[in-house]
Amino acid sequence: MSKESPLKQTIDKLLRAYGYQDQLDEIELIKIYEGLVGKMFANHTQKIGFKNKILYVKLDSASLKQELSYVKEGLVEKINRELGRRVVDKIVIK
Repeated sequence: MSKESPLKQTIDKLLRAYGYQDQLDEIELIKIYEGLVGKMFANHTQKIGFKNKILYVKLDSASLKQELSYVKEGLVEKINRELGRRVVDKIVIK
């Protein structure tokens, strides 16, 4: 265990206590989104939102919505693995 872990845990607890964790998680999700879904999906994504461990993705293509719906469970696992903790429980595609 590194020396930074207790400090990171303390900061995470503070952020959660003051209600900022969801906003910071949303920023992190937006930053890693294109790398996880690919450029084609990212180009057709109109909006990304995050609330209560649910990632909301709005796409402008019906065929891409369908395609993303097939892989959304795997995407949840990829996101959580990338962030190093359970951030997303579910993805809702609009």
